[in-house]
Amino acid sequence: MTVRMPALSLIATPGRRQKMVDLAVEMETRGFSGIHMPSFGDALGLSLSIAHATTTIEFGTSIQPIYLQHPVAMATTAAYLHEISGGRFHLGLGVTHGPVIERLGASTGKPLSDMRAYVEEMRGAAEQQGGLPPITLATLRDKMVGLSVEIAEGAVWANAARSRMAHSLSLIPDERKSAGFFVGNMIPTVIDDDLDAARARNRKTLIGYVSLPNYRNYWKDAGFEEEMNAVEEAGRDKDAIMAAMSDNWLDNCTLSGSASRVRDGVEAWFEAGVTTPIIVPSSTSGGQAKAFQEVFELYT
Repeated sequence: MTVRMPALSLIATPGRRQKMVDLAVEMETRGFSGIHMPSFGDALGLSLSIAHATTTIEFGTSIQPIYLQHPVAMATTAAYLHEISGGRFHLGLGVTHGPVIERLGASTGKPLSDMRAYVEEMRGAAEQQGGLPPITLATLRDKMVGLSVEIAEGAVWANAARSRMAHSLSLIPDERKSAGFFVGNMIPTVIDDDLDAARARNRKTLIGYVSLPNYRNYWKDAGFEEEMNAVEEAGRDKDAIMAAMSDNWLDNCTLSGSASRVRDGVEAWFEAGVTTPIIVPSSTSGGQAKAFQEVFELYT
């Protein structure tokens, strides 16, 4: 049986940027389906390095915040990456989260109208730049899924609930899916035979996300109202928040445990209709390099 390979998430970690580029080359050699960069670090700079260091693997940003760069400048950069990579680059755009916007001091409107206007201005500017790569929108709830169908070539979730995907994907017309509409999800993943330890590591990853109202509302819609209400009642009590993050909820949104359990989990995401599961690796016994090695061994 042919093994369906997931994609991997990669971050341009300060002080280890060359190592990340070397890892990208190894990901290509090992046959992973893609490389996707979140908003941490310089995702566009890392994309340029990957374009030159690799030859076949597809790659791109999963979530590049629109408030970081003027749409005309973004169109210029994206068009360059599209051309220099031979069409392997895709641009994932997102409106990012409230705390990030506050730190940036950015002036914003409503997420949907801001995204629509940004992409429209990008497309207008790209006419003189040689054309844009495929655009995907970082999405979570129904309205942004609908906008991705309307103005983009794909949608990418982060920390989605597998039980909610059937509903979310029902909003994408079958003709768009058959035409190659990108469906991705970034999945926090910890490989360890000690299931409790793996889950504990994933809880640390998601504790910041449960503090965000938009994520809590999404998870409530996904059937985890009890957990999210408990998080809200916990206030700033970190221990109470961690206790509210049930195993059932966690296993719906992340992958934890032994190699076989994680492989089965990746396959379950494929079966749920996510054409590109994106593993976001962490380790109970080391940093990013160790986490990637554990994922490499998963598919050796």
